[in-house]
Amino acid sequence: MIYLQVNGLTKQYGAEIILSNIKLEVKEKDRIAIVGRNGAGKSTLLKIIAGELSLDEGEIHKPKDVTIGYLAQQAAFDSQETIWDEMLKIFEDLIKQEKKIRALEQQMGDPDVINRKKEYEELLHNYDTLQESFTQAGGYQYESEIKAVLNGLDFPEEFWDKKIHTLSGGQKTRLSLGKLLLSKPDLLLLDEPTNHLDIHTLTWLEAYLMNYPGAVVIVSHDRYFLDKTVRLVYEISRTKAQKFHGNYSNYLIQKAEQYERERKQFEKQQAEIKKTEDFIQKNIARASTTKRAQSRRKQLEKMDRMEQPLADDASAKFSFTIERKTGNDVLKIEDLSFGFSDNTNPLFKGLHLHLQRGDSVALVGPNGVGKSTLLKAIIGYLEPDTGSIQLGANVKIGYYEQEQTQLHMDKTVLTELWDDYPLMNEKDIRTILGNFLFTGDDVLRPVYGLSGGEKARLALAKLMMEKANFLLLDEPTNHLDLDSKEILEAALIDYPGTILFVSHDRYFINKIATQILEMQETGTTLYLGNYDYYVEKKQEEKELEEMNEKERQKNVSTQSSKSQFELDKETKKEQRRIKRRMEEIEELMARLEQKVADNEEMLYQPEIYEDHEKAQEIIEENESLQKEIETLFEEYASLEES
Repeated sequence: MIYLQVNGLTKQYGAEIILSNIKLEVKEKDRIAIVGRNGAGKSTLLKIIAGELSLDEGEIHKPKDVTIGYLAQQAAFDSQETIWDEMLKIFEDLIKQEKKIRALEQQMGDPDVINRKKEYEELLHNYDTLQESFTQAGGYQYESEIKAVLNGLDFPEEFWDKKIHTLSGGQKTRLSLGKLLLSKPDLLLLDEPTNHLDIHTLTWLEAYLMNYPGAVVIVSHDRYFLDKTVRLVYEISRTKAQKFHGNYSNYLIQKAEQYERERKQFEKQQAEIKKTEDFIQKNIARASTTKRAQSRRKQLEKMDRMEQPLADDASAKFSFTIERKTGNDVLKIEDLSFGFSDNTNPLFKGLHLHLQRGDSVALVGPNGVGKSTLLKAIIGYLEPDTGSIQLGANVKIGYYEQEQTQLHMDKTVLTELWDDYPLMNEKDIRTILGNFLFTGDDVLRPVYGLSGGEKARLALAKLMMEKANFLLLDEPTNHLDLDSKEILEAALIDYPGTILFVSHDRYFINKIATQILEMQETGTTLYLGNYDYYVEKKQEEKELEEMNEKERQKNVSTQSSKSQFELDKETKKEQRRIKRRMEEIEELMARLEQKVADNEEMLYQPEIYEDHEKAQEIIEENESLQKEIETLFEEYASLEES
């Protein structure tokens, strides 16, 4: 079923065209990402689809019975209700039905009504009808759904009685997301839903969206999240939209291949044009060859000339260098604890860390566990309660603060850098700023007028200038668009110093980290590897813990009857059946995915993509195959849970 069709959508502000001739289609159970640079029009497109902005040209078609839910970037609501009562409002109809059912039950227990047979039978009929409707609408599950979503979004039970107006901005945004998820619209429009979520909550949201019964359209800079959740990508670039099949990583590969293919085709055509023009010029004046030259000229005039493929828009260009190397030991932390004066319980305690030259360590853990506080303690901004922090020889720290409070709001972009390095000439400062996409009069803009992404780039420019050999980075990818994140990753991968960083960007962690330090209130655990390795080890720990728990329960159990033996036998038989079916599904999914990949390869062949009908057949076949894969995946997931 098609939930939404966008045809020829155009939007402009004054003379500036933001979106031009956008085409987009959303089908049932689609998982779509909308990507593009900051300012490309992604949020504008979502707002138009949600009905919050008007379009200038084009049409949006949606069946009347299809419901749309929209989460804006800063979607925070205020309410005098408690968290729990606010969530209950979503299910007001069910609560009314439940009250009617209870009222009918009271009537059914009235002896006078029981004695009136006809009235009683009618009462029973009404009760059965209402009971069935209530059950089908999820009347016996809505409270457990609320609990699951609140817990998943990091609202533990002790929070549920809190008044919403007392919550922080980030908590209100998360609550807005929870309310939207519980309302279960057919089509979810999510603009940066991963903001204010820690890694644990992100993982929960990924799983929730993968199993969501409707369609989902997402704008996000979280590439790991997109890889996990989407199967279609629409890129908005230079006001246009282009569709790519697969997740974010597939999109990057296809985009690079497409550009290379189009570049070669363009160069080939240009060579042919030049060769033909040379022939015409040499032969047009000769009586013996003029007819051939004229014929070639006509062919050239009729030729459908390709436009030169455009490379990506300008990206920031920078690298981090150091003035001198540190010793082998860069940082030693022993038995560190920290707590605020108004809090008897420390944020963290018993923290140990030993960093050596070249290490790149990611700090992970739940929000509020003290990751940013640890960085501030290392830099000397905060004093720990107990323990020691020792820096090695020749260590020079460069600190990136996520709130960018080190920037001076009253300065211009130019003076923000120049005041720190007054002996440099203006041309060199402007060149550096140009590498961070501040060109021309941009450098004269006041810092307070910059966007979040621009402030982040300016802070990175200042950090680069320091040439520090030990970088402390607190959420360095916040506010950066996808291209800027990739440039930052490349710069840090080549960085010859040592890095300790806090990030919720799992894709970034995977690229940069050589070790993961997991922080908990009661201590820390170090994992020697990147984020994928960390996830794998956490899963192994969980499985080992479950096995130990089962073994413990088995040991304390004194039941050894034959009936228990038969029950275990049946259980093992069922487990073998499930395992066989899961293996069958894996094999079948692999075959189908290979067929999809083969089809996508075919689409790159000239004889296919030039034949519109044939290309459309392959695309439709792939969509059908994707649905089969999705069905099999859902069966696999249900078997896994059983």
